[in-house]
Amino acid sequence: MEVHFTPEQEAQLSEIARHTGTDAERIVKEAALRLLQEDEHFRASVRKGLEQANRGQFVEEREMEARIDRMLEP
Repeated sequence: MEVHFTPEQEAQLSEIARHTGTDAERIVKEAALRLLQEDEHFRASVRKGLEQANRGQFVEEREMEARIDRMLEP
């Protein structure tokens, strides 16, 4: 597989590589692997939520608001 970047993007990758002491190819590969892992985690979470919803397991609106409030607290 080949990936093409603009000259500006290549320069940015080279700069990151220089600062981290690695090469640009490794940075791109690691970033792509992280993306794949995050995507799989997201999809698994969605599947789990759908399974729970299909079983009728829902969180009440007030509880969800409380959870969000706790997450956003400093």
